[in-house]
Amino acid sequence: MSSQAQQQTQPQAQAPEGSLLNAMAQYRFPSDKLRREQRQPGKTPLVLVACGSFSPVTYLHLRMFEMASDYIRFNTNFEVVGGYLSPVSDGYKKVGLAAGHHRVNMCAAAIAPSSWLMVDPFETVSCDAEGNPEYVPTATVLRHFDHEINTVIGGIRGTDGTMKKARIALLAGADLVMSMGEPGLWAPADLDVILGEYGAFIIERSGTDVDEALASLRQYEGNIWIIQQVVVNDISSTKIRLFLKKDLSVRYLVPDGVVDYIERHGLFHEPGQRESGNEKNAADASAEPSSSTKA
Repeated sequence: MSSQAQQQTQPQAQAPEGSLLNAMAQYRFPSDKLRREQRQPGKTPLVLVACGSFSPVTYLHLRMFEMASDYIRFNTNFEVVGGYLSPVSDGYKKVGLAAGHHRVNMCAAAIAPSSWLMVDPFETVSCDAEGNPEYVPTATVLRHFDHEINTVIGGIRGTDGTMKKARIALLAGADLVMSMGEPGLWAPADLDVILGEYGAFIIERSGTDVDEALASLRQYEGNIWIIQQVVVNDISSTKIRLFLKKDLSVRYLVPDGVVDYIERHGLFHEPGQRESGNEKNAADASAEPSSSTKA
């Protein structure tokens, strides 16, 4: 599929204001790049889901999928048939969180060249009866993907022609599993769903002691896969926002389509810093700015 065609099939996010109820009513699960048939006999089809703020999405977010895909191909009995970015709801109310429709659109721009990555706006259009954005727990998000892929679509066709249930798994940075190991931070029922029912592929990060976190998650160790970064990448959305607030270039730290979108909409700049866009971003100062999920 060409990049242009892929861009045309990306999900449309909700309008900026007052239309979450309409957006939720019009929501359609994106499956254009979901591979419906397996290529490898004897393997279990797997769909990776990364939940996060993506404010903005960075190259590390995208590299996480590629690192996981390589690890899975060589070290597991799974076959990756699709990957999804699921931007968190505006109801998360995190500092630096751009509006949901902007984050969905930036993710769509970032993954347009990919043959297997998609963005699902489900979390960003989730709302209460009054149309107010509603936070969606990670466990609920994974159940959503399970329902859409295995119940609505009917699963993935195996090499023998039979329909097989796709395994849904969370893809996250090491900081997430670190937080899961902290007593009282996550509800045990949610951990049972996320790690017990579905499982997680975790990308190691420098400065994190994953073994320490796993010590308190021993009951789920068979469902947690740790992936080492061969080439360390510590780009984070937080650092990108800081660069933009300082009027520094972020080109080559995030995909070009995301840079263009940020410039076009004046995102992440201090009020009054720029009237519109960042015309000199392509050639101005560069620097070197870590990825997390729902962070």
